Amino acid sequence: MSRARDVILIIATVVGAAACERTDPAPTSSQLTVGRAARAWVDESRPAWSGSGPRPLSVQLWYPTIQSAMEEDWVVGPSSAPLFRAGHSAENAPLPATPPKYPLVLLSHGTGGSAVMLAWLGESLARAGYIVAAVNHHGNTSAESVASPEGFMLWWERPLDLSKVLDHLLADPMLGGVIDANRVGAAGFSLGGYSVVAVAGARVSLAQWQQFCAEVPRDGTCGPQPEFPEAFAQFEKVRMRPTVQASLARHGDSYEDARVRAVYAIAPVGSWITPASLARIAVPIRVVVGDQDRTAPAATNARRISELVPGARLSLLPGVGHYTFLAECLPAGTSAWPTLCREQAGVDRAAVHREVSADAVAFFDRTLGIR
Repeated sequence: MSRARDVILIIATVVGAAACERTDPAPTSSQLTVGRAARAWVDESRPAWSGSGPRPLSVQLWYPTIQSAMEEDWVVGPSSAPLFRAGHSAENAPLPATPPKYPLVLLSHGTGGSAVMLAWLGESLARAGYIVAAVNHHGNTSAESVASPEGFMLWWERPLDLSKVLDHLLADPMLGGVIDANRVGAAGFSLGGYSVVAVAGARVSLAQWQQFCAEVPRDGTCGPQPEFPEAFAQFEKVRMRPTVQASLARHGDSYEDARVRAVYAIAPVGSWITPASLARIAVPIRVVVGDQDRTAPAATNARRISELVPGARLSLLPGVGHYTFLAECLPAGTSAWPTLCREQAGVDRAAVHREVSADAVAFFDRTLGIR
């Protein structure tokens, strides 16, 4: 196993998260108390990449809970030397006795990441009155113990995860009755940014991507990612498997889900998305990216998407890099994983998270007709 893979397994696995006594101020009267819970579903229509059963759908939830619920700090790593901050929430807390119908936001992590590394966004949305469901994308998440080349190379399977999770949520005994199915949004980071734009109607062209990468080899989206450097080579070994060939055959299909009414894309990858499909997107799209992003540079990804989607809006954040949108680093994390924690001079990751979270809440409030 590569050192890069070890990094991601350590920082992103939900199992490694720990709770401790909260030290942050209690929420103000205008904020809601946040509960969190996990769900483990399956998609019976698709197999797991191992062939051992149906495709797993592991989900992290944030939601408004009763005011008296006890929130605790949530961190990634051992409690004695935590690596990353994942906010504070009340694990497995109940819903209010007479809950309203809550809007829902589906959340999609970046390649090789996991739901917990976007807890800053999920929790902020829940404090504002949303239910948030973040999926760990099978084969492409460090919430699983084994990486899969299929999961890293067959990206268009990810938007299907979001739709299947939505199906399960609406049927969930606890949450189904309190979700407003007419007010559903989606937000994602990096490859998750592509995933949520895909549920709005974006389509993939592998031929377009290959041509793009031949002409612009310096774009970070064209080569193996540090989360799984061996992905390209290992994919060639499994390319002829029936499950892989079936997925490749449908790579250009539409994965639009009409139930998703608004999309918030953070540092999205978009060099393989066809211009015609972007031009046909009719739901509101908001795109946010850092001007120091070297993994998914704005010019060929976020800016391209925002310029081709009618009415889409782009914000370029000065000094912000790609990993700024991961969870806030604690001292042990900064010491152990400087590449993931290092920022440009003057950039405060926590402040960027607050700014982007507030912007996302305002965007969904406006586009979903909340306030």
